[in-house]
Amino acid sequence: MFTGIIADVGRVDSAEPAAGGLRLKIATPFDSGGIDRGASIACNGACLTVVEKGARWFAADVSGETLARTTLGDWRPGRRINLERALRLGDELGGHMVLGHVDGVGSLADIRDEGANRRVVVDGPAELASFIACKGSIAVDGISLTVNSVENSRFTVNVIPYTWQHTALAHMGTGDRVNIEIDMMARYAARLMECKVT
Repeated sequence: MFTGIIADVGRVDSAEPAAGGLRLKIATPFDSGGIDRGASIACNGACLTVVEKGARWFAADVSGETLARTTLGDWRPGRRINLERALRLGDELGGHMVLGHVDGVGSLADIRDEGANRRVVVDGPAELASFIACKGSIAVDGISLTVNSVENSRFTVNVIPYTWQHTALAHMGTGDRVNIEIDMMARYAARLMECKVT
């Protein structure tokens, strides 16, 4: 479980085929001495398990299923990625409840300055349109954001300067693909409605 509050920006050191998927080695500003093998770390919103670690790096295996449903298959050495350690009991919940289970891949349609902030337009997958609501929460590459407007599967968010400067968004541009996780409450509300209909 995560909050969508990015703790640091890491960097992909290597991405090598392994066991039907991919093994990623990620350089991290985290003190790796405080990271246990088996720990969960959200990497651009995808929950990955630490399988190996060293001084200022960790490795994680990515399954074929995760590669098919996220942007992780696009990652190459040098890529900047958002990192968040798993939530611990007693931690401040500053964003919203994020599972680290990516629902789909979208793309950045537009980025423009709006005062000191940036207005970011995202084209989400059509199948997620009914889960995205104005003033609702959404995670884009693991970042907890508020939806400002929505039209079908296209939605906009405003990014404050602090978030822009302290996440990998600052290294992205129009056309780049992003991981999207819908709000957990929307997911379960939709399932409840399905069960009532049947």
